[in-house]
Amino acid sequence: MVTIKDIAKRAGVSFSTVSKALLGNPNIKAVTKERIWEIAREMGYQPNIAARSLVSRKSGAIGIIWPTVERGALSSLITKLNDELERRGYTTLLSISRTDAAIESFNRYRMDAVLLFGDHSGNRDELSGIGSMQSPLLVYGAAGSHPFSTVDVNRGQAIRLAVRHLAELGHSRIAYLGRPDGDDPMQTVKIEAFLDEARTLGLRVDDESILRIEGLETHDGYIAAEAMFGWPSPPTAVISGGVDLTRGIYRAARERGLRVPEDLSVVSYDNIPLMEDLDVPTTAVGVSVHAIASVIAEALHKLIEMSDEQLTIALEPEIVVRSSSTRLQ
Repeated sequence: MVTIKDIAKRAGVSFSTVSKALLGNPNIKAVTKERIWEIAREMGYQPNIAARSLVSRKSGAIGIIWPTVERGALSSLITKLNDELERRGYTTLLSISRTDAAIESFNRYRMDAVLLFGDHSGNRDELSGIGSMQSPLLVYGAAGSHPFSTVDVNRGQAIRLAVRHLAELGHSRIAYLGRPDGDDPMQTVKIEAFLDEARTLGLRVDDESILRIEGLETHDGYIAAEAMFGWPSPPTAVISGGVDLTRGIYRAARERGLRVPEDLSVVSYDNIPLMEDLDVPTTAVGVSVHAIASVIAEALHKLIEMSDEQLTIALEPEIVVRSSSTRLQ
């Protein structure tokens, strides 16, 4: 088994320098940390989290409570986030357990910090174990609906950008696909922004312009789109609440022989590289996953170094125009 002494010998530095670098000590230069981590990876070094925490009171590990393994946007974000945390010298542990069970496990392994996705933060049952958290907690999403440190995207502004884009292309019959059955503050803010911006622009929209979904996965988007295409006067454009819902829209359109964007313009929330690879390269609104991952990683590091600090970070979205949206003919 590779030890810190082995890495120190290969790197030509002291045991102490390697130990501090692997723990992310700010007194070690970034270039030295990078070099030591590169050597450690080449040698197959595996840190012992339990032993590390006993010595330094820090495990060098961050726990992530992941709401689902099935959503494309989250998978893309987790991949980028893991890269960012690894670059800063942290090990990532993922849990798809209930929040209280995940917290119990993370307490046992003495995580330096824990990231919780906003999908869980509005669910009181899911948060039943939060009081026993022994590590700094950061929530991604659902800002304002919980008392914890937060990184969030201005989701309302993202949807406003989508509505304006479609209105500028001449669309007046626009639907929004993404009303959840339950209470989801991250989706609610999108719906409110859609209605408000559309009415500000003089578009005729009401509650019937918003399609209900049971979840945020592909089959949910498909079922909702099927209902939409059955309307007496279907919309000429639709804004999707997320990439997996967009996949469902495309499947339903394809089965009906409808073309995107000739018969239906589509704009999707979730500014991720995957949008380039859908049936039609898709116009997207949001913040890039690289930017989100970088900000979350930095916020987690700050909470570890200054555990009493309360962080609230809002990220502003952009629109990336691709071929799924076009001028109304």
